[in-house]
Amino acid sequence: MLTDIEIAQQAKLKSIREIAESLGVREEELEPYGRYKAKLNEALFQRVKDAPDGKLILVTAINPTPAGEGKTTTTAGLGQAMARIGKKAVIALREPSLGPVFGIKGGAAGGGYAQVVPMEDINLHFTGDMHAITAANNLLCAMLDNHMQQGNALQIDQRRVLIKRCLDMNDRALRNVVVGLGGKINGVPREDGFIITVASEVMAILCLAENLEDLKNRLGNILVAYTYDGTPVYARDLKAEGAMAALLKEAIQPNLVQTLENTPAIMHGGPFANIAHGCNSVRATKLALKLADYCVTEAGFGSDLGAEKFMDIKCRLAGLSPDCIVVVATVRALKYNGGVPKAELSQENVAALQKGIVNLKAHVENMRKFGVPVVVAINRFHTDTKDELQVVDDCCRELGVPYALSEVFGKGGEGGEELARTVVKQIESTEGHRRFAPLYADDRTIEEKIEIIAKEIYGADGVTFGPAAKKALPDIRALGGDRLPVCIAKTQYSLSDNATLLGRPSGFTVTIRDLRLSNGAGFVVAYAGDIMTMPGLPKVPAAERIDVDSSGVISGLF
Repeated sequence: MLTDIEIAQQAKLKSIREIAESLGVREEELEPYGRYKAKLNEALFQRVKDAPDGKLILVTAINPTPAGEGKTTTTAGLGQAMARIGKKAVIALREPSLGPVFGIKGGAAGGGYAQVVPMEDINLHFTGDMHAITAANNLLCAMLDNHMQQGNALQIDQRRVLIKRCLDMNDRALRNVVVGLGGKINGVPREDGFIITVASEVMAILCLAENLEDLKNRLGNILVAYTYDGTPVYARDLKAEGAMAALLKEAIQPNLVQTLENTPAIMHGGPFANIAHGCNSVRATKLALKLADYCVTEAGFGSDLGAEKFMDIKCRLAGLSPDCIVVVATVRALKYNGGVPKAELSQENVAALQKGIVNLKAHVENMRKFGVPVVVAINRFHTDTKDELQVVDDCCRELGVPYALSEVFGKGGEGGEELARTVVKQIESTEGHRRFAPLYADDRTIEEKIEIIAKEIYGADGVTFGPAAKKALPDIRALGGDRLPVCIAKTQYSLSDNATLLGRPSGFTVTIRDLRLSNGAGFVVAYAGDIMTMPGLPKVPAAERIDVDSSGVISGLF
């Protein structure tokens, strides 16, 4: 059996110019990065801005498990299947982060015969977007520390610096550091720390900015610190936004690639959903809607994280409205939610499936609260039995939700045709009846917004705010934070803020330990539980099996 990377290396790719031509992209609107990837420039945005929009399909999933759900694989496969049934589709995905690639997750460009390629480039340096974001973020940090070193005219209180340096790699040793040691010449000593690049507010800004001008304005609005007398200090006060925008001039342009079956894919931005807002860029999604009849996009982790933020943050701020939501699940993952150990998931266990399928029910019911039609995609494994699939059928019939078996991993687009037809049918049959709306109104308080999400999406009884969160609230409110949506950072493994509570937990409260204003991005981050913004490497990192031979051929990359 071929590995994902071996399948990708055998693919017959078309030149990126051919892929662009299939979308009607002109040569002068394309900035090639080699033969198989390119940037789409501002000239294209301006030319197609008045074109009608296609239909927006969001792919999300149940809570992730060690068994895997295949959300990105389903997204790529659904895009390929759309092409097979005669629909013009573009896939819009996030870019992978190097941290998980070399950590525990491995690659993030799909799998099997439903991949986005060239997968080695995509999973490694791609077109340099992550590095540009890292550089822009760290330039701001360097300018702030330099300002304090060079006389501190703004009277910045080094105890109230809010911005952290970032790195696109898992490295727990950098979570908490002290900078400025070694004498006066080396700067002002203070406690600092690193976050992973995908958790940086600069990443969120890149993904929410409409254009370069909007990007620069948002960068200037980043709240970086407070002065000794409590006055807020923004990036614009340090005169940093121009240089930061210059570093991001190319990174703000979406990237064009293709699937194994040559379906166009736009990959841009990559915030995690457990510590950020979990969606690809607004620019990529809006462009895909102009270039095709269907845009198939995804949101990170389970629907309680990525999809909720897609709806309540991205769609709210960008004026988007999804036409259909696909919830991906596997029989294996649902049995895991029912208490079956990972090693035993290939064995039939109808009782455990019946117990664990409540997780799927919760995600379907939650997604319906946004007024968008829902389709369930069962990512089929060869170990799924007839009786187990009957349990899924019974559940979906009880919920009144259409579903389709998906075999895109093993069959590519052919294995997703049933899913594609089901999605198209749902979109066409609900035309004129869809009433998308975010979960909460803009004028709700921060506490009310968090409580609505906790109760309606997580199933919590309520919310408890810790001392740090309570202390942060007045400052955030004074700066207009009440008018903004909230981005809750919590574990992806459970509907609750406790990773060990599987299935559909009840009788719990969500604890918000801290709050932070992402003023440039335009949302308030609420930290639930012990979620970390700088992951660590596992006991056996994926990096140990990644290698490259003398000819430059990479192996072990998923």
